Amino acid sequence: MLEKIKRVLIGQPLPNEVEKSEKYGVLWGLPILSSDAISSVGYAGQEMLYALLPAVGILSFEKIPILSLAIIVLLFILMISYSQTIDNYPNGGGAFIVAKDNLGVLAGIIAGAALSVDYILTVAVSISSGVDQIVTAISVLRPYKLVICLLLVLLLMIGNLRGIRESSRIFGIPAYAFMLAIVSLIIAGFFKLKTGYIPPEPKINYPIHPVTMILLLKAFGSGCTALTGVEAVANAVPNFKEPATKHAKMVLMLLSLIIFILFGGTSLLATYYRVNPEKGAMLVLMAQEVFGKTFMYYFVAATTFIILVFAANTAFAGFPMLVAVMAKEEFVPRQLSMKGDRLSYSNGIIILSLISALLIVIFKGNVSALIGLYAIGVFISFTLSQSGMFVRWLKHKGNSWHIKAFINGFGALTTFVVVIIIAITKFKEGAWIVVLLIPVLVLAMVKVKLHYIAVADQLRITPADKELLDIEHNIYRNRVIVPIESLNKASVRALRFARTISDNVIAFNVSISEEQAKKLQERYKMLNCSIPLVIRYSPYRKIIEPLLEYIKSEEYNYQKGDIITVIIPKFTAPKWWQKLLHNHTWLFIEKELLKEKHIVVSVMPLQLKDDEIVLKNKKQSLWNVLEKD
Repeated sequence: MLEKIKRVLIGQPLPNEVEKSEKYGVLWGLPILSSDAISSVGYAGQEMLYALLPAVGILSFEKIPILSLAIIVLLFILMISYSQTIDNYPNGGGAFIVAKDNLGVLAGIIAGAALSVDYILTVAVSISSGVDQIVTAISVLRPYKLVICLLLVLLLMIGNLRGIRESSRIFGIPAYAFMLAIVSLIIAGFFKLKTGYIPPEPKINYPIHPVTMILLLKAFGSGCTALTGVEAVANAVPNFKEPATKHAKMVLMLLSLIIFILFGGTSLLATYYRVNPEKGAMLVLMAQEVFGKTFMYYFVAATTFIILVFAANTAFAGFPMLVAVMAKEEFVPRQLSMKGDRLSYSNGIIILSLISALLIVIFKGNVSALIGLYAIGVFISFTLSQSGMFVRWLKHKGNSWHIKAFINGFGALTTFVVVIIIAITKFKEGAWIVVLLIPVLVLAMVKVKLHYIAVADQLRITPADKELLDIEHNIYRNRVIVPIESLNKASVRALRFARTISDNVIAFNVSISEEQAKKLQERYKMLNCSIPLVIRYSPYRKIIEPLLEYIKSEEYNYQKGDIITVIIPKFTAPKWWQKLLHNHTWLFIEKELLKEKHIVVSVMPLQLKDDEIVLKNKKQSLWNVLEKD
């Protein structure tokens, strides 16, 4: 029943061979990866007003264009900088890989942790802000705001679990509709002013005080949320069709141009249509002033709501890719690098959904409460990424390296200043949580890495392990199959045990790529034993089905009445949190095989030692892991 529901929601599994057709080009890559940045038009200007109004009252509207211009200049600096990142790091990973390669492991982990926090907050802020827009237009929905937020998180999760291509179609069209709506608002708004319309002055009761630099910096920090999502293009280069770098750079350029038009246009329009954001969403109130309660008013409100919700989809495109890269480097659980039925990083998508939903519940969908945590993470990753590229040019030089180094160096300096501004001005509003959380995440990632180092050391076998490799003894009659994922101490112990109970033993492997199969075959030759190795290719990444098919095949020659013993090798970590870092595929294999009455399942465990003991013997420590490459 659950399997049927799963198939209805996310569709049938896709084979590995169709992965290339799942990637997107410029047309669909643009809305998917730019929704976060484009959607910030819906709340960045409003957040700047929130910072200014209580202090300078009506004068706030005169400062919006100046602050918006500064943000747009910063946007174009980032566009040029990340364009260079795409050229040099086309395999994705963005700030994590750039910082790790050029500044050392510690810098890379910090960038990855900061960006992960930002992606999670992107989902929480975007959905909460989007629902704010719609409850402003339809006030009867206000009591159900939190429920609507959680349902939308669920919708986005399901849409992204369906795969890259389908999610781009589902979430792409609303982005283009929003662009059309805001361009229409800008044109109609200025046309109405040209025809002599004079907008009414808002009733703002705040007293007017002198404008201070601290106040402007605080408003600037709030407005910098408009730049979150710019890095998503560099993180997701592998998701583009070939030539991937060309398509990614084109999307990045178009994204910057669109933000310039939409964010710049609405900021300028706000100086004339001085709506009070305390009465509702700024864009919706401006649309009401320009269009009245006509179709276009509801069109702007609806598309703003949809784009703010779907802006979270940028995080659903970037976060799973980022953590997959980090998982391959073993700084987060390996399960996050595994692709699901629809060739998407489903584990990353599910984790992002759960944590974001939890944040929305904790903060009750309050955008102002969440916005204080926002942006600092992404600007930390901006700074480390640009610093990494600056160091790269100094080391490797190349054509026009002076200009490239200057661009990245200036970008690093600028974004570092923004980090300081946001950290100081938003510290009491929640930024302190992120400032404390990132070091905690970094330490957790290092702990995960150390655990994987300890596990690998205990499982590794070499030709020097002569006694271990000698498995030709204690042979008994039986039919035994030993499923092995790779050749390690756990799998060899299972094979040795198998030979003690049968003279008919087969090592069975399911590979999802020819490269994986070839590598195992080469390593298996080290055993120099008579146990045959059977490898089956699984295009749908299934494990149990190929094994059962083999048992029932003529090749295996199963006879009615035969009892087959399947010995599953597994290793056991000593601590509970370490167990969470490893796949528990054996549980699923055991569960399915025990449904067959002629199959006996035996688990061959290997108890691992405590990490500290192994690492002490290997002279590995926290600082060794963090040493510069």
